[in-house]
Amino acid sequence: MDLYQRGDQFAGPAGGTAALALDAPGLARPTAHGGIPPRNTGPFTAAPFTATRLRGAGPGGAGPGGAQGAFDRFGGRFADLDLAPDLGARIGSAEWWRGLATLGALLGAAWLLSPGGLRPLPGPVPALPDDASLAAGRAQAIAPLAWGADSGSRMAATDLVRPLAETPERPVIELTATVGAGDGFRRALARAGVGREDLATVTRLIGDAVPAGDIRPGTRIDIRLGRRPDKRVARPLDALAFRARFDLRLEVTRGDTGLTLTRVPIAVDRTPLRITGVVGSSLYRAARAAGAPARAVETYLRAVATKMSVGEIGSDARFDLIIAQQRAATGEVELGELLYAGLSQGRRRVQLLKWTVDGRDQWFEASGVGERRGALARPVSGRQTSGFGMRLHPLLGYNRFHRGIDFGAPHGAPVYAVTDGRVAFAGRSGGHGNHVRLNHDGGLGSGYSHLSRIAVRPGQPVRRGQVIGYVGSTGLSTGPHLHFEVYRQGQAIDPRKVSFTSTALLAGAELRAFRARLAGLMAVRPGAPPAFAKAPAGSGGGKAAE
Repeated sequence: MDLYQRGDQFAGPAGGTAALALDAPGLARPTAHGGIPPRNTGPFTAAPFTATRLRGAGPGGAGPGGAQGAFDRFGGRFADLDLAPDLGARIGSAEWWRGLATLGALLGAAWLLSPGGLRPLPGPVPALPDDASLAAGRAQAIAPLAWGADSGSRMAATDLVRPLAETPERPVIELTATVGAGDGFRRALARAGVGREDLATVTRLIGDAVPAGDIRPGTRIDIRLGRRPDKRVARPLDALAFRARFDLRLEVTRGDTGLTLTRVPIAVDRTPLRITGVVGSSLYRAARAAGAPARAVETYLRAVATKMSVGEIGSDARFDLIIAQQRAATGEVELGELLYAGLSQGRRRVQLLKWTVDGRDQWFEASGVGERRGALARPVSGRQTSGFGMRLHPLLGYNRFHRGIDFGAPHGAPVYAVTDGRVAFAGRSGGHGNHVRLNHDGGLGSGYSHLSRIAVRPGQPVRRGQVIGYVGSTGLSTGPHLHFEVYRQGQAIDPRKVSFTSTALLAGAELRAFRARLAGLMAVRPGAPPAFAKAPAGSGGGKAAE
């Protein structure tokens, strides 16, 4: 069966509409005017198959002069006319101008139909509230403080309200005090409000555990102050706790017998931190990128520079740093000084270990040879005014052998020891005025005369560059200057022909201890140490691993 539908607008004099063509036995075909006459042939009846006239149907619209037909013709003419197109599309086209005209017509109609044109409509005006109403509304409203917000209405006290004799206090106050630079433990507690009696007791208890000078600036002290019977007295100290050392925590608590001290040891692993790597384009940047602290890298560069020029280090060289480290069981990590400085470049290898000799830290090679130390070029900042040998004495007026050299310098300029030694004499010495004499290794000595003040005492050890006095004009002198002498086996020699260079050498038991220390550091693996293993209860501080 085939079903067809066709629309013929204005095709005939009566404006016929669509007709159905059912090509099947027993079905009717459309008539000329569009209707389907009934037929009884076939299995279908005429009742369900009646066509509906779409245009020109009905008795009054059969001809072209009917009212319904005229309306249909008018509606069909403007069926595709859109009076409200999208004004955002096709701007400037005919449809767009038609939509704009529609918008203008609607706006004009709204203005013409409005009462009074565009004039406002009069309405009732509410009366302004009085001051009492405004105050009540402000008290109950939520507004910014800048707009005059209030904290709420207040009620007058009734007979049930009893006035307080004094403001109540908090029963317990918990606070934290910090020991500042140039401050002390006792002053920090006093600022926190600890009373004199408790302060004296706590200071005595803490002093028995650690010296007061060992508490470093920046230490945080947790304090809890209890209830006091009267505002005129200080609050009693209920508890106090702080980290006294990296491996010790101290706690003070109040019990039935008063304040008591509890020591809480903290296990510490002192395995050094070893950092190695390739130099690359920059030794400093490579060491810093590997995790070495800036201060340790600077010390490393100064130590290596005593054995080779830093500019000679190639990009393929490998650096090796070992730094002192402490790791507490509580998680804190503290890095110390540089212990070992190593560098390998091809067949050349530098191994330097920090070792203490006569109270001074020096860098020693793996063989036990220390640093090569020289003397200062001049003991004072000034120019040479007189040399060694015969000369006309400026005061005595005749030729006299000058046993040293003179340096002109302003009054009060510091005078430095040219090398390490020990003070053999410090005081007044005839024409030398205030005089200091130092004894050095190898039978050498040095003298400093005409000083205005002396900064050392006899028997005191001095280091190279240490201030031993100040320029003056005491004794036989025409003005402020320094007379400098050098002695060998007690005889004055020309200072310009003497070198105070010295090299420390380790031997015997000290050399064996040095090599054992070096072997222990070389056994440390590069990188971060393994996970911290907590010490068993009651074992106290951790054991150093080297």
